[in-house]
Amino acid sequence: MQVLLASSNKGKLEEIADLLKNVPVEILLPKDIGLNLDVREDGETYAENARKKALAYCGASGLVTLADDTGLEVEALGGKPGLHSARFTGKADATDASRRAFLLEKLKGHPQPWRAAFRCTVVVAAPDGRLFTLDGACQGEIIPEERGANGFGYDPIFLVDGKGKTMAELTLEEKNTLSHRARAVLAARPVLLDLATE
Repeated sequence: MQVLLASSNKGKLEEIADLLKNVPVEILLPKDIGLNLDVREDGETYAENARKKALAYCGASGLVTLADDTGLEVEALGGKPGLHSARFTGKADATDASRRAFLLEKLKGHPQPWRAAFRCTVVVAAPDGRLFTLDGACQGEIIPEERGANGFGYDPIFLVDGKGKTMAELTLEEKNTLSHRARAVLAARPVLLDLATE
């Protein structure tokens, strides 16, 4: 069964394809089928944003679609950047590195440790209208210096609880046992397995 990933992020594709390697699905990116949608992520929860993307891409493609919305919630910043993690700097041309620098600048003056959690909601939309919503979280803290070359986004400054490593220092195999996205996608596996064998 073909499953459309409502994202153009290659790092995300790699993670999700690895998590679903034992499920009889072929993961496609929108560009693989010539689809170019711009879905406004203006929901008030991760689930709302993921649902909007899943429904839009499923409707446009006619394929089972998996969408996620993810955020980093930092206690010292009252849960920010949260839903606005990708747009935290307010600049359209922000890079992962500039977002990390902006976050660390905001944390200056707050006492450490800077407790934080990554949260992810995955929504699977089927062409017949069924929707499945699944959640995952990973606890840790923000550290002031970047470590590791794997992952993307805030991974190099997110120290994972109990690991002594940042998310960017974990191998894909390690990350895919404990990350927020891994937990949400693993919860979605039985759903995709059922859809693939109907």
